[in-house]
Amino acid sequence: MMGFLILEDGTVFEGVIFGSQEKVVGEVVFNTGMTGYQEILTDPSYHGQIVVMTFPMIGNYGINQLDVESDYPKVKGLIVREACMTPNNWMSQETLEEYLRKNNITAIEGIDTRALTRKIREKGTMIGLIMPYFPDKEEIDQLKEYTIRNPVDNVTTKQVYTIPGEGPHIAVVDFGVKRNIIESLRRRGCRITVFPAKSDAHEILSVNPDGVLLSNGPGDPKDNVEAIETIKILVERKPVLGICLGHQLLALAAGADTHKLKYGHRGCNHPVVDLIRDRTYITSQNHGYAVKETSVDPQKIEITHKNLNDGTVEGLKYKDRPVFGVQFHPEACPGPGDTEFIFDEFLALIKQ
Repeated sequence: MMGFLILEDGTVFEGVIFGSQEKVVGEVVFNTGMTGYQEILTDPSYHGQIVVMTFPMIGNYGINQLDVESDYPKVKGLIVREACMTPNNWMSQETLEEYLRKNNITAIEGIDTRALTRKIREKGTMIGLIMPYFPDKEEIDQLKEYTIRNPVDNVTTKQVYTIPGEGPHIAVVDFGVKRNIIESLRRRGCRITVFPAKSDAHEILSVNPDGVLLSNGPGDPKDNVEAIETIKILVERKPVLGICLGHQLLALAAGADTHKLKYGHRGCNHPVVDLIRDRTYITSQNHGYAVKETSVDPQKIEITHKNLNDGTVEGLKYKDRPVFGVQFHPEACPGPGDTEFIFDEFLALIKQ
């Protein structure tokens, strides 16, 4: 079925619509991963976004029930050059098209994803509309008014839950946590209590955790005003690790600032230099905001990691207490496991 992608600047791409085939609007971003489309579709950090995959063929190993990062897809839409309708993999249980249709996600294939990616790199992320017919002027005008509202509220857990374990007790504040962050702690024997994003410090501290993990999540970190105030209390009482959005919130809680990147970092191949170890790691990333380096108070915070592509802040630690954060995803999924030792460092900090 014929379909159209319309960007807020008026650019139109023509292709073939598949999946749910319904009109959908969202922020158009690109991901450079060659694999991992299933993890990308289910990553809560993509809430409200239409994802362009830069690799030309997507869907060739199908969909299975293991490689998911949440209960259902969180993307608004998917854009690919070519969707493989006949996957070949021993784990495959259904096709990409079947999975998207079942979960009511609209996708489009057959457009020039290289040209689209170049446009996003030049102009920055834009609001886009995927639909099965050509839109009228009123629908195009509505694009400019679209905003992603309360993304964290839409992806956080609605109630506290616990995962048993014999090791350290970790409180996870869920801003849109990926399943493999929880799994990385569980594999290390941790007992885990997961809290909704708007839980206050008293509630989190009432279970007497040994440490607190602030998870990844979607949207502008500055929107999480209540969480920032909660974090100011938590860092005074417990060891804290922040990942992605959690890292940005740690910076804001210490008085630093964040800013929106032109087109963000989304992919499995972002080089990050560890300034303390003088080593470079290839990392998995998914974020549209970053900590503004000039706003960091060197008396309070040490910058520990930087992105080798654009020099942005990728890691920080508080100088006077056991608190640190990383912008990249140490659990990967998809991506390389170069930095999974971050979880071990956090648990070592707790034991100290």
